[in-house]
Parts: sequence; structure tokens; C-alpha cells
Amino acid sequence: MKRLKIEIRLFATFREGRFKKDVWELPEGTKVIDVLNRLGIKPEEIAILLVNGLDAEPDHVLKDGDYISLFPPVGGG
Repeated sequence: MKRLKIEIRLFATFREGRFKKDVWELPEGTKVIDVLNRLGIKPEEIAILLVNGLDAEPDHVLKDGDYISLFPPVGGG
């Protein structure tokens, strides 16, 4: 089975206990939700989900060379 190289970029609190940026090799047909499950991040915890800088949904099927950016809700005031 073909493998994909995907870059994952985490922001703000998503970096806690994880990483800032990492590259994973994943099987062809992998969706964003599969990456979220592996990271232990629920879709409802995400404020902004981008694939290659464009808005995406958790069911987006990834392609080789894609990069995912995940942003939690930003608190403050």
C-alpha cells in the first residue's frame, strides 16, 4: 500500500505534551479524523482546521505532501 508523508502543525495549547511540527508517514486513504484520533484531539476541540492553508473538514482525505494546521479556540480578553 502506498504511504503518504503528511506534515502536522499544532498551535497554542495543542502543543502541550505534543509537538510544534512533525512529519508522519500514513497509509493512502487516511483522513484528517484519523490524525486527530491518533493525537487524542476531538473535532469539537478544534476552532480552525486547515489543510494546505485552506479550511477543511475532519473527513478530508489526505494526499501525499499535504500539511495540516490545527488551532484550538483562543481564550482571553
